[in-house]
Amino acid sequence: MVKIRDIELGEFPLLLAPMEDVSDPPFRALCKKHGADLMYTEFISSEGLIRDAAKSVKKLDIYEYERPVGIQIFGYDIDSMLKSTEIIEKTNPDIIDINYGCPVKKVTCKGAGAGMLQDIPKLIRMTEAIVKATNLPVTVKTRLGWDEDTKFVVDTAERLQDIGIEAISIHGRTRKQLYKGDADWTLIGDVKANSRMKIPVFGNGDIDSVEKAVDYKDRYGVDGIMIGRASIGNPWFFNEVKHFMNTGQKLAAPTLADKVQAAREHLTMSVQWKGEILGIAEMKRHYSNYFRGYINFKSYRMKLVTSFHLDEIFETLDFIENNQEEFEVVM
Repeated sequence: MVKIRDIELGEFPLLLAPMEDVSDPPFRALCKKHGADLMYTEFISSEGLIRDAAKSVKKLDIYEYERPVGIQIFGYDIDSMLKSTEIIEKTNPDIIDINYGCPVKKVTCKGAGAGMLQDIPKLIRMTEAIVKATNLPVTVKTRLGWDEDTKFVVDTAERLQDIGIEAISIHGRTRKQLYKGDADWTLIGDVKANSRMKIPVFGNGDIDSVEKAVDYKDRYGVDGIMIGRASIGNPWFFNEVKHFMNTGQKLAAPTLADKVQAAREHLTMSVQWKGEILGIAEMKRHYSNYFRGYINFKSYRMKLVTSFHLDEIFETLDFIENNQEEFEVVM
């Protein structure tokens, strides 16, 4: 049984990665429904939280049905991160996660996210301060290093464990790689193989098939896998991986009706959470992912992304569901 402190996650947990503009409560609800064992919020700016910025504060919303759930924060200033930790505690998450992995320039240029990998001593000081400031379990998400010459993750993970973090998730790329090339799990395996490591080690990066999930589980010995991009438009992926791990057989792929139902649920929850205008607008990015690979679909996708009226969108989804024979899968 994999545990983060007293939080039981199962024998081999599958985690939903924190993804900006994706891992919001509606999407997390669908992933939970389809097998995710632990989820993290979108990453939240510590500076935004202490300024009471509306977008940052909204990301603190968590719901009982999605537990266990961790709130992820990022920042460069230790005092700001400590103030953010205090704010986060009041929302009663199960876990606080620190982001040392985000590679985007607007974050790293300020020294936050993966930018902290250029200053490991400060990364350790910041983490230790947060661990001491909260009674909640603290976890970390990071990368192999800043670049090919600074892949110090084995030593860094051990030092983080020694100052009190209770799990670590590692993306198998450096910051310089961004999301290019293939994720290298070799060093993730080395972190897990370190005899001094006692906390759970979760691997992340390029898990886009059930076969790869099983292969990497066996090859690198990690305690669980964090799934990101493969779940976008495909929340069924978690249960598909679990079924393949348990039986060696593949679950039947979701039907078009399944995808319509998921899109309908996602839209409904998005509107409930964000209001009709924003909920409709922010769903537009998801339709292409839900309905990727269907021919004769372009005009209906355009209807979904250009309509600003909830009734019209539901009518389009109903038409798609009731006329499935018009659409052929080409993927």
